[in-house]
Amino acid sequence: MLEIRDLHVRYGAIAAIRGISLKVETGQIVTLIGANGAGKSTTLRAISGINRASSGQIIFDGQNITNLAAHKIVAAGISMAPEGRMIFANLSARENLEMGAYLRKDRHEINRDIEFVFSIFPKLKERINQPGGKLSGGEQQMLAIGRSLMARPRLLLLDEPSLGIAPILVKTIFQSIVDINSQLSTTIFLVEQNAHLALGIANYAYVLETGQLRLEGAASEIAKNEQVRKAYLGES
Repeated sequence: MLEIRDLHVRYGAIAAIRGISLKVETGQIVTLIGANGAGKSTTLRAISGINRASSGQIIFDGQNITNLAAHKIVAAGISMAPEGRMIFANLSARENLEMGAYLRKDRHEINRDIEFVFSIFPKLKERINQPGGKLSGGEQQMLAIGRSLMARPRLLLLDEPSLGIAPILVKTIFQSIVDINSQLSTTIFLVEQNAHLALGIANYAYVLETGQLRLEGAASEIAKNEQVRKAYLGES
């Protein structure tokens, strides 16, 4: 579904991504793990059109979407729940979800999709009329994921969904990622610092270090890799 070919992304003189190539197969959960500052979020932001690629190609369903405007990438079938959640603090939970459907006109189907989001995240239904800024960190993350689903993406990009969230809610959110993948057949590209959780739900994994890919393989095999266990899983 997604192929990245020799992607380079720069911030001025700084090379954030240095020639990475990877694939995300249809129907899978693929994870990109690595230390803070490795370039994981930059990779997702380049796919979603927020950061410009300085060279290389991003191919989605056979179409070159490199440096396409962000709203056109959403229309093509890719949406993202960004790092830090970026919910609209003054809008209610429901209004935040409706913003995710900004490009859609099918009101009846939009309402059905909101009910689906509530079925995955029942907490949000309880908070339906509360301003997004009044929700807890975990609830805001649920809202960010739900909002991204409202665009009906075929590829969902998730950027650090466990960041700053109470451990008890992290498990709930990761189970919801599995549910979204299985119930909606949505392909998921997951960036996550918590390698243990990410490798536990992913089919395939890539390890990014200082803007370059160092390892790739089945997530279960990457989890057994001695280097990965020491560097990312806290095992000696």
